[in-house]
Amino acid sequence: MIALLLEQLSATRAQLLKEITIYNNTQFNQKPDENSWSIAQICHHLVLVEASTIKAITWGLSSQENSEPKRLNVQLIKDRTRKLKAPKIVEPSDEPFEIQQILTLLDDTREQFTAYLQAIEDPSLLAKKAVQHPAFGKLPLDQWIEQVYLHEQRHIEQIHERKGIVS
Repeated sequence: MIALLLEQLSATRAQLLKEITIYNNTQFNQKPDENSWSIAQICHHLVLVEASTIKAITWGLSSQENSEPKRLNVQLIKDRTRKLKAPKIVEPSDEPFEIQQILTLLDDTREQFTAYLQAIEDPSLLAKKAVQHPAFGKLPLDQWIEQVYLHEQRHIEQIHERKGIVS
């Protein structure tokens, strides 16, 4: 199970990197409007989501409660017609970023996430424990992992849409 999730995480990240490395720093930090995030901020948000997912899974695994939590349709996170408000903990900085800085952050958090997942002693617990998710409610831990790459795919689509806006 972990191996398949890691494959999906890797493939999605490769797609993200392909999308963002075409920009210069000015384009990378350009906001389409006052109420929208720049591509840099989108990427910083993805870094924060991945780091907080580690915390959520750690908290869930430490829980004594074992159950068979209800499986949810986490594919819904890719539906860009549904507006989602990012929780404060994963709101990006307003400060500008350099592309290389974001690439390093993305690489560091992915390395930490991958190492964390590979170190889980009993991966079967991921399907037996759940933690409250801001968009889905009580979400099984393995679906927390799945939503990381699906959420990233959502934002890749957003970045792709920006190609016509960023000049």
